[in-house]
Order: sequence, then C-alpha cells, then structure tokens
Amino acid sequence: MRASYERAIPRAWQRTATIFTALGDPHRQRILLMFEPGEALTPTQIVAAAPLSRTAVAHHLRVLRDAGVLHARKSGREVRYTADVAAVREGLVAVLDYLAAHLPDAGARRVTSRGPARRRAVSAARARGA
Repeated sequence: MRASYERAIPRAWQRTATIFTALGDPHRQRILLMFEPGEALTPTQIVAAAPLSRTAVAHHLRVLRDAGVLHARKSGREVRYTADVAAVREGLVAVLDYLAAHLPDAGARRVTSRGPARRRAVSAARARGA
C-alpha cells in the first residue's frame, strides 16, 4: 500500500481527479455528450434537451467548467459553453501513464495522447472489454 496517498491526493493528480469527479455524474456525462465538435451551446439549449431544471443544469455546468471540461464565453447577454476535449484526453492519458508506471504487470504501458501506440492501446482495451 502507498501510505503517502492515504490522507490526500497528490498535487500532480488533483486536476485529473477533478475531471473524473466531474464526469462521475451521469447528468454531467450527458451534458458533455450533447456537444458536437466545436459547437457552443447556451444553458437554454441544454435545459431544452435535458430532463433537468435550469438550476440543476447551471450547477452541472459550473462543476464541468470548474473541472476544465467546459469553457464559458460571454456573448452579449448569453453565455456559450464549449467542450474542451483536450482536457478530458489529458485526464485519460494521466491515468494510462499512472497505470504504466505503477502497475506494469497489469498490462498497462506508457502511451502518449496521440499516435499509433495510443490507438493500439485503446483498441486492445476495447477488445478486452475495458
């Protein structure tokens, strides 16, 4: 057991933990999945498509924004949100890197966010049902 982690998450891991915490809620997952690549949505558009109240949507948008998964930009009187796919990808890569460094016997290996090695690792994980 790593005793150094029993009381607090290491500072280097906190951003990754925040991303995964934000994405741990099914409503926030659905909100993130509403975005098309490069699309900006207003809270009104999200409320219209989600089975949630405006207050609940505002809460979930704030959590996603604070985690860096969404970015907000004010446009006149509206706020438009865009998804930051790179932030989610960085979180996933951080987990893959951790597994490769600390659990090499589990079949994990160091993979970068792009390139053929990552595509092979993702394909192998899918094939294993992970």
